Amino acid sequence: MTGFDTDRIKKDFPILDRRFDGERLVYLDSAASSQRPNAVIDAMSDYYRTSHANANRGAYKLAVEATDALEKGRANVARFIGAPHVHEVIFTKNATEAMNLFARSWGDANVGEGDAIVLTEMEHHANIVPWHQLRERTGVELRWVPVDDNGELDLSDLDRLLDGAKLLSVSAMSNVLGTLNPIRRLADAAHAAGAICAADASQYVPHLPTDVTELGVDAMFFTGHKMLGPTGIGVMWGTTELLEAMPPFLGGGDMILQVTKDGFTTADLPHKFEAGTPSVAEVVGLGAAVEYLEALGMENVRAHEVSLTAYAMRTLTERFGDDITIHGPAEPAARGGVLSIIYKDVHAHDLSQVLDGRNVCVRSGHHCAKPLMQKLDVAATARASMYVYNDEADVDMLADAIDEAGDFFAF
Repeated sequence: MTGFDTDRIKKDFPILDRRFDGERLVYLDSAASSQRPNAVIDAMSDYYRTSHANANRGAYKLAVEATDALEKGRANVARFIGAPHVHEVIFTKNATEAMNLFARSWGDANVGEGDAIVLTEMEHHANIVPWHQLRERTGVELRWVPVDDNGELDLSDLDRLLDGAKLLSVSAMSNVLGTLNPIRRLADAAHAAGAICAADASQYVPHLPTDVTELGVDAMFFTGHKMLGPTGIGVMWGTTELLEAMPPFLGGGDMILQVTKDGFTTADLPHKFEAGTPSVAEVVGLGAAVEYLEALGMENVRAHEVSLTAYAMRTLTERFGDDITIHGPAEPAARGGVLSIIYKDVHAHDLSQVLDGRNVCVRSGHHCAKPLMQKLDVAATARASMYVYNDEADVDMLADAIDEAGDFFAF
């Protein structure tokens, strides 16, 4: 292992103290939603207890404190992803809303019939459905980068797919396969073809050091609840040039500079895209989550997950052999800590139920990636996903529970 002090980290997460039938909780569903440390819970509670008011609205002390808390959270997020400017961080309800905002605002203003948008077969529905909707509105063509048998993108035909395209929108890390895609290479290829590149980084930002400039993307989307933060807060990042050219998505309070009976002018970034009362407490929680992760060190987070993923893949493969399939790249360093499993002929939902009987939490289903499920020729998988509070003992519990499931369904 990496020397990562998981025992100490576990103590920061109060939910991990829960017991079911006297047994501890093994939480392996962080790709769906991570748990929250005391630092996040306390930061939000303290804000509500001491400083809540409507941000960006009043000049009294509480309102100023609320505004300062909001902007501190924004600054934390900008620093965490290497954003060149704080005003490039736009807060949304979640990553799905961020991608829909982008598709509605940038998409409606920039693409039409005769244009193309390039996606991949491993995308989450949040990076598929908004583009289907755009196609219905504008007639834009959707093209697809295929996934190969190793769970990686087949880029052999990328130049043709990008010819005439306006956008390449791609997952930075697959929520099913764990595949880490070559974002810089993809962004460079998109730019060379005259397109822009957007990244769904919901699974990437929580787990790897992130610098938007190094990635080379024009826009990026992620969510707070997968990175130790609260639900109800997501981020759309874009370059200043891109965001300034995009029309506003929602209209109302705080996104305007002036309103008359004849029309309106928008406020400067980021407020142009943040109509209405902001989710200040959620931003405070996300800012605290960023500080917690920074204290751990994202290089350390990544090293821990690579080591733990290697242990998990080795343990499950050695223990179950051909009875188990782990989808995605075989090399742990080429993937995140996401293991989508098929075990014998046991349905994923049945497997997850037996695992739940041992207090091992995994997700079963299509993981909001039905085109990828069709590509893999499976209806569902049981997905175990690991994070900073997981360790080898959790993997061992997972293996024991799978073994028990094999005995249960041996008839």
